[in-house]
Amino acid sequence: MSHDLVIRGGRLADASSVFEADIGIRDGRIATIGTGLDGSEVIDATGKIVVPGGVESHCHIAQESSAGMMTADDYRTGSISAAFGGNTTIIPFAAQGTGQTIDNVLETYDDRAAISVLDYSYHLIVTDTAIPGFREQLLAAFDRGVTSFKVFLTYGIALNDEEFLDVLEVAREAGALTMVHAENNALVNWMRKRLGEGGHVEPRFHAPSRPRASEKEAIQRAVGLATYLDAPLLIVHVSTPEGMAEVARARAEGAAIYGETCPQYLFLTADDLNRADGTKFICSPPLRDDVTQETLWRGLQTGVLDLYSSDHAPYRNDASGKLANGGADFRTVANGMPGIELRLPLLFSEGVAKGRITLPQFVQFSAANASRLFGLHPQKGSLAIGADADLAIWDPEARWTVRHADLHDAMDYTPFEGMELTGQCVGTIQRGRKVTIGGDLVAAPGDGQFLPRARLDRTGRPGTVPPEMDPEQNFGADLSPKQ
Repeated sequence: MSHDLVIRGGRLADASSVFEADIGIRDGRIATIGTGLDGSEVIDATGKIVVPGGVESHCHIAQESSAGMMTADDYRTGSISAAFGGNTTIIPFAAQGTGQTIDNVLETYDDRAAISVLDYSYHLIVTDTAIPGFREQLLAAFDRGVTSFKVFLTYGIALNDEEFLDVLEVAREAGALTMVHAENNALVNWMRKRLGEGGHVEPRFHAPSRPRASEKEAIQRAVGLATYLDAPLLIVHVSTPEGMAEVARARAEGAAIYGETCPQYLFLTADDLNRADGTKFICSPPLRDDVTQETLWRGLQTGVLDLYSSDHAPYRNDASGKLANGGADFRTVANGMPGIELRLPLLFSEGVAKGRITLPQFVQFSAANASRLFGLHPQKGSLAIGADADLAIWDPEARWTVRHADLHDAMDYTPFEGMELTGQCVGTIQRGRKVTIGGDLVAAPGDGQFLPRARLDRTGRPGTVPPEMDPEQNFGADLSPKQ
């Protein structure tokens, strides 16, 4: 039986194996995995690696910061940039303002997301639990398929412990996942005050203003509260060995605690804050050091850390973005840096090409783990028969230099400028339709669809692929509906 599209001659990699095969696509879904497949259209992937399209699960797009600054990327530029970096699904944040209803938050982001070229969902950012009907509105969002939300233990939008317990309780009962930015707010404020009193306000003082101890204590406290309620919890952007150790300890005790890290903590250090343009490297938690980089790599290699996400927070390094509240005083510079397009090229080059991780691990951290944890599996992030035909084609031999001029976001810089990388995404396919191919954009704004997501099971853990959806058990089979 013919297919709409066949990806022929590539080396396929999923989250557990690598094998040679063709992929046959029909009606937007993976219909056949085998050899010698026929299709109305054929893409020759000889010498290339074909993997599930990336699931970028931590990015800030068309979102105001807590200080009121809008990100440079909207859903058009943000999704296009993500696609050129090997992603086919994005899950940005939908941020609640003070006094804003959850219903209004989702309406606002539905309007903003209508121009996405990629499929998308949202994580809510909850900042005001005192709105009337908060609990009912949150449950309604979960019913709609927005089954994760983020809270902060720092910044001006920090929840206190009692508020944090309230949202953990709702999440546990509803099968939703709480994500937490964990830094001790009092310690951060105390350090910022002391540094300011001493006149130490240059960008390089951003790192000591948010010390390792602030992350360790906040993660320890967050884990303690979550495990007390038996509620699942994701610690986002883990940046220290001490913080990672808290995640590992909780996991060893059987708790549903998950950890994430980001490219900036693997490839940049606090020394970058000493540059003349050090404001470009201000993010929170801050950059650390070489020893931390190696420790976090071990966290990925051993599975202590589940997710590798960009934390793309694109504020231009000018008065419209990072410097909107003044000059180079680290206390007023907007936190965050871009990275959505380089998340996977960096992981492929420094992970796969340098032997730190295997191709199946690359798939885990690019797509599969996020898909499972956030309720999209096996529709997204897998090569399962019947799954959406969301694929990325990689040239493992391509060698190239990172230049912001070659990227597709709305930023004015990349913190990874000048890095020499091996491996490049040369094509992305979403639901059987080409998004990018050979350096060209094929998809159009509005091609993306909202993705309702499943809840966690009552243990706080994602489900597994049913046997009939496992491509390894159905190699060469055609399990599409018969006419």
